Amino acid sequence: MTEAIEKTLFKAADKMRGAMDPGEYKHVALGLLFLRYVSAAFEAKRAEFAEDELIDLEDPEEYQAESVFWVPEGARWDRLAANAKAHDIGVQVDDAMREIERANLPLQDALPKVFGRANLDRSIVTGLIEMFTNLQLHGTSADFDLIGRIYEYFIGEFASSEGKRGGEFYTPKTVVSILVEMLEPTSGRVYDPCCGTGGFFVQSEKFIKAHQGRIGDIAVYGQERNHTTFRLARMNLAIRGILGDIRWNQEGTLKRNAFPDERFDFILANPPFNISDWDGDQLREDQRWRFGTPPVGNANFAWISHVHHHLSANGIAGVVMANGSMSSMQSGEGDIRKAMVQQDAVDAIVALPGQLFFGTQIPACLWILAKDKSNGQVLGRTLRDRRHEVLFIDARKMGALIPGSRKQKQLSEDEIAKIADAYHAWRGEHGEDAYADEPGFCKAAGTDEIEKHNFVLTPGRYVGAGAAEEDDEPFPEKFDRLMAELREQFAEGRRLEVEIELKLGGLV
Repeated sequence: MTEAIEKTLFKAADKMRGAMDPGEYKHVALGLLFLRYVSAAFEAKRAEFAEDELIDLEDPEEYQAESVFWVPEGARWDRLAANAKAHDIGVQVDDAMREIERANLPLQDALPKVFGRANLDRSIVTGLIEMFTNLQLHGTSADFDLIGRIYEYFIGEFASSEGKRGGEFYTPKTVVSILVEMLEPTSGRVYDPCCGTGGFFVQSEKFIKAHQGRIGDIAVYGQERNHTTFRLARMNLAIRGILGDIRWNQEGTLKRNAFPDERFDFILANPPFNISDWDGDQLREDQRWRFGTPPVGNANFAWISHVHHHLSANGIAGVVMANGSMSSMQSGEGDIRKAMVQQDAVDAIVALPGQLFFGTQIPACLWILAKDKSNGQVLGRTLRDRRHEVLFIDARKMGALIPGSRKQKQLSEDEIAKIADAYHAWRGEHGEDAYADEPGFCKAAGTDEIEKHNFVLTPGRYVGAGAAEEDDEPFPEKFDRLMAELREQFAEGRRLEVEIELKLGGLV
């Protein structure tokens, strides 16, 4: 039922967009949806307070004490809904956003003020207000969870509409779910150094609820470079009641680390792939480069090193990376990878199928990092000694096209569970004999075996071919996937050629 509501609302909202760019329209639609949420939450709490004669209904502190945003009278949804067809409704919405920001410090400079612009068709604002007004809310927790789901669905659909640009602020739910199920961040400090719209935090909150935990048992920290995306993250988390320490600066996490002295129990990250302009030449002596100095021309290992540096003594991290990070030998990357394996920083590597990400069909991988792989109690879990061993999981054959899409894939719940279960069994959580290698899918490899492969971490080298399977992949999808893999292989080959040329040049 919820999924039907999400799709119906988005379809109606997208129809109102007309020719407006989805990158601009998402701030209009999501901004109004957020306003609808905070007003509904406020009115529900106000009705509850009305039953207690000792509570002043107009005291903002009473609401803030209950983690409910105070909504000034002029910013309340009923007033905007009554004036939905007014010629200045856009200006009224902008004013409402400003009033809410002034009344709630956590929302300062987080809400969009784009509704009064001359180039924004007034009918769009009117139509969205009327549509969201028809969304019946009664103040129950289920209602507000529904709003959160709708908000998250809208973000995903807008990201899909924007293609590659959408991938810069949104990590597909499938990828987020895999990492959350593997890491299980139920308590402690959770950090995302490039948090986008906050998807990892939202999924962590869902995981905690699903396992009868309390969202108050985690403390959330994040950093985001894009200010527009930063605003979306703050609204997304506010709808969920997650008021973490999320920070913005235009220089980015690698150059201006917002939490230099902090360490975290869980880190989940989807950094931008293969970034060359990360100011690496200015950070050559940075203390984060424990395993070696990352190349100036590619930030992949700068991100991986940054994440590992910020892990607590028993911390665990999951990082989404370009496939090249598993095998590249260019500019010292192979040496960094070797040092990470030898120093037991790498817990597991997961190869993902292609077509999971917006705007690109090139597959990615997951790096699971650990600060301490020795046996013992870690955040309430009993783990075995995993030193000198890495788990490789090849999930490239998993996933299916999303219904109605010819380009976008997702993994099923069973497939996600299979990946996570293999990891937990290998860590020893289900008993000593619970894990077994599965040809074609997973393999626990020792450091000696990895050294024979020159510390290349591509899972396919370790798990083997597996049982023969019928090739039922549709030809167009198979062609696109193979071409994407071929382009990546050509790129890797060129990187190796450049490295050889540089080495030969040094001998001349």
